[in-house]
Amino acid sequence: MSSNKQDVSTERNAQQPGLNASIETKAPIDVQGIVKRATELNDFGHLLEHVPYAKFIGMQVERFGDELIFKLPAKDDNIGNPVLPAIHGGVIAGFMEMSAIVQLMVFMQTAKVPKVVDFSIDYLRAGLHKDSFAECRITRQGRRVANVNIDCWQTNRKQLIATARAHFLID
Repeated sequence: MSSNKQDVSTERNAQQPGLNASIETKAPIDVQGIVKRATELNDFGHLLEHVPYAKFIGMQVERFGDELIFKLPAKDDNIGNPVLPAIHGGVIAGFMEMSAIVQLMVFMQTAKVPKVVDFSIDYLRAGLHKDSFAECRITRQGRRVANVNIDCWQTNRKQLIATARAHFLID
């Protein structure tokens, strides 16, 4: 009886050839090419379009000389506490982590997306329902590991809502 079930499932998959074909034929993303193009055009929106989570939270980035400033626009879907209202802590952490990854990709011209080794965040005050900004500093980079400090604020850079430290494998 089990062989009949197997035959039926094999026939069903044969009738739906696109079921597994989409997984196998998907070409790898050219990360280095995307980063290079975004840097040349000075338009990092092109890079963020390839990151579903960045699109979901509405993340943006602007370049000012050698600095990147990341922006998380006020968005109702990012609210975690509707009473205050305040941005969900996970959204803030994800925004800061994604900021560090993009910073590394742009300034190190990585061929792959850096892998998070660890991420430690300190929430300093509530992130209210308004635009938030983040700035990253690469503090040490070796052959395989990069350390990044990330600061996040809303109206005043000196009044941080969160700060984080992250280590990435850039191999």
